Amino acid sequence: MPDPFLSLIIPAYNEERRLPHTLSQLIQFMDAQSYVSEVVVVENGSSDRTFEIAQDFARQNPAIRVFHNERRGKGLAVQRGMLEAMGEYRFMCDSDFSMPVAEINRFIPPALDGYQVAIASREAKGAVRYGEPPYRHVVGRIYNTMIQLLALPGLQDTQCGFKCFRADAARVLFNLQTMPGWSFDVEVLFIAQQRGYKIAEVPIPWYFNADSKIRVLHDSYSMALDLLRIRLNKLWGVYDPK
Repeated sequence: MPDPFLSLIIPAYNEERRLPHTLSQLIQFMDAQSYVSEVVVVENGSSDRTFEIAQDFARQNPAIRVFHNERRGKGLAVQRGMLEAMGEYRFMCDSDFSMPVAEINRFIPPALDGYQVAIASREAKGAVRYGEPPYRHVVGRIYNTMIQLLALPGLQDTQCGFKCFRADAARVLFNLQTMPGWSFDVEVLFIAQQRGYKIAEVPIPWYFNADSKIRVLHDSYSMALDLLRIRLNKLWGVYDPK
């Protein structure tokens, strides 16, 4: 198979129920495109049949590659996927696919060009949220305010699970990533801003999933601590060019 134009990276932890539908959607999407693409599934420490299900799909479709991480952590899974991927563009996807799969083409040329990073936004003009409880929206906006004050001024939605990176940027950013958990994408975007990379926010339709693994209060507290760690990492030169 020639090198893919697009890699779709899926971190998967205990996703035996949702993963088959997601992979079926992606295969159908890939088959309809004029460019070559691949799916990279990174299973990280699941206690269910996620890894076996992903392997079954891979045996039937050579465009799917599957990796196993012993350590848990969404950040570690995405990092592995980004560095294992071979695409010119590398798109991270949540397993629940709360964004319609057809939206993927809005993040890559020819629809969008001239950037190193493109992030899906539920807040940019034109975005629509479906079914989100008001309290979740409020908590999300409070956290985004903290992010903008401490790390990422000007970005309205850093936590949506769909982001696309040009290959050269992905190699730099994910080799510098240190956060293993939910805050990894804030860290990666912070490094991108420090490097002067162009970041595009793409408004999307987004559907709330009640099965989300995020624990709002606990994870918001952990992420707040991580924001301080990111600032300290900058002071200590962790993100400086090597």
